[in-house]
Amino acid sequence: LERFSPSMYELVTNNAILAEDKHLPIYDELKGMPNVEFIAGGATLNAIRVCQWCLHDRPGSTAYIGCIGKDEFGTTLETCVKKDGVSPYFKITEEVGTGTCAVLVHKKDRSLCANLAAANKYEISHLQQDEITKVYESAKIFYIAGFFLTVSLPTILAIGEHCAKEAKIMCMNLSAPFIPQFFGSQLAEAIKYVDFLFGNETEAETYGKVNNLKDCSLEAVAAHIAALPKANESRKRIVVFTQGMNQTLIVQDGEDPIAVAVPQLDADKIVDLNGAGDAFVGGFLSRLLSGATPSVAAEAGHKAARFIIQRSGTVLEGKPDF
Repeated sequence: LERFSPSMYELVTNNAILAEDKHLPIYDELKGMPNVEFIAGGATLNAIRVCQWCLHDRPGSTAYIGCIGKDEFGTTLETCVKKDGVSPYFKITEEVGTGTCAVLVHKKDRSLCANLAAANKYEISHLQQDEITKVYESAKIFYIAGFFLTVSLPTILAIGEHCAKEAKIMCMNLSAPFIPQFFGSQLAEAIKYVDFLFGNETEAETYGKVNNLKDCSLEAVAAHIAALPKANESRKRIVVFTQGMNQTLIVQDGEDPIAVAVPQLDADKIVDLNGAGDAFVGGFLSRLLSGATPSVAAEAGHKAARFIIQRSGTVLEGKPDF
């Protein structure tokens, strides 16, 4: 982006925020640019799309529940999801349009500004419909982005209670620094159900600071979260923190930390780092579903992220070579 930078809209690089009124003009401006790209996605959806891509030999292994608007973007999104082999179960609202996210990429840096719109209209009543109940009752692993804490905490808690009761696996992502910073109470309510918590080093540091931890190192924050009370005490919580090209840290309550090296990639091969974290989770979940250890799952996550960052956006082509 040569003619305007994130700072023009009071955005900062390598961060993600929710759009305020002052940010709304950015969407029309981007739509008018000749080189703008429109890619179906969203943090959770991208992770599930990548997960299904990794499970190409197991079609129909994934489903996605969310809310879209009754508009062209919603139709496009649903078509894309089905094309990628994910079964969509959308609540459709006529109140607002389908959610959008402005992704500003400058060299290797990016800034995300999300206008949740329809995504913000999801309600637990949709989850309670017979068709949707059958979907989540048949699932083995659940993944929810921290962003959803801003939308429907009751839905998250309902899924959490189901997982605890049925001994299923619930996974969550911190998603962005503003989640632990401004939605800490909601996170605290949900985390008791979480078996796998994902995040990156920036989110981990923010969590440590807002919770007044004496030691905000990655290992200390991970150990603190891993040791928090759990609804299902039969399964220890595992915290997975990524650090970009640096090693991924895996901490299980009561166990020594595990560091998983990230295969290096020449800088000139990196096209777009946006979506790397979602791709990591997708690869991780695909192996978790197959019964792999967290370390092996992390290696798959690294390979999935490596694939995605060599492309513009979370574009899935061919079959994974891992």
